[in-house]
Formats: sequence, structure tokens, C-alpha cells
Amino acid sequence: MKLNRPLPRQRPETLIALIDVVFFLLAFFMLIGRLDATAPFEVTPPLALSGADMPGGGTTISISPDGTLALDGDRMDRLVAIATLRQTLAADPDTLVRVNGDGVTALRHVLPMVSELEAMNARDVVIVVSPNPQ
Repeated sequence: MKLNRPLPRQRPETLIALIDVVFFLLAFFMLIGRLDATAPFEVTPPLALSGADMPGGGTTISISPDGTLALDGDRMDRLVAIATLRQTLAADPDTLVRVNGDGVTALRHVLPMVSELEAMNARDVVIVVSPNPQ
């Protein structure tokens, strides 16, 4: 008597390998995708005028690394400096205002002053920078 053994059943294909591929693709596209928000319109940054002579005249606000202000070389309180600038710009709206911050001054000291100048409708504001030595 000859017994026929049933043929071994083929194992069904597992989905584990497919799931692994899907996760690898997901990780790949997450890594190469843009993670920053894009503007709904094209933005072209302004060009720096490196090496150009700084315009003369006007008034200069100097900001130290600790946030201390000086207006045209005179150290003064922030509120006094803003009031003086407001009077200067009210008398002559075309006054050039230079913002001169130390190289290590944090933006939290510089940006509020720029915002104040904007609120005063200052027309010409120059942020003083050092040229790149290269």
C-alpha cells in the first residue's frame, strides 16, 4: 500500500515585507520633503550694498550687547531715545536713521528699535553692518 502524502501547502505571501517597504518609503519622503512653510507668493530678498559708502547726515542709534542705547553718541534711556527720535522725525521726516548694533547684540534688542522706527514712519533706515573680510 502506497500512501500519498499531501503536497505541502505553499505558505501565503506575507504582507510584512510590503509593510516594511511602505514604512521605508514614508520615512524617505519625510526626510527629503520640505519641512518649512512656503510663501504663497515669490519672495526675492533685498540685495546688500556691500562696500558702498554709508550715507552721511541723519542720526545714529547705537545698541550695545546688553541693550543699552546711545543716540548720536549720547547714552540715554530707551524711552528718552524714542521720544527724541520721534521729535527729530516729526521735524524732518526725511531724516536718515542708522541703527548700529554690536556684532554680538541679540536681535531682541535690535528688532524692537526697528519696529519703533517703523511706527514713527521713518523713511530711510540703514542697518550698519561690517563687510565680510573675504
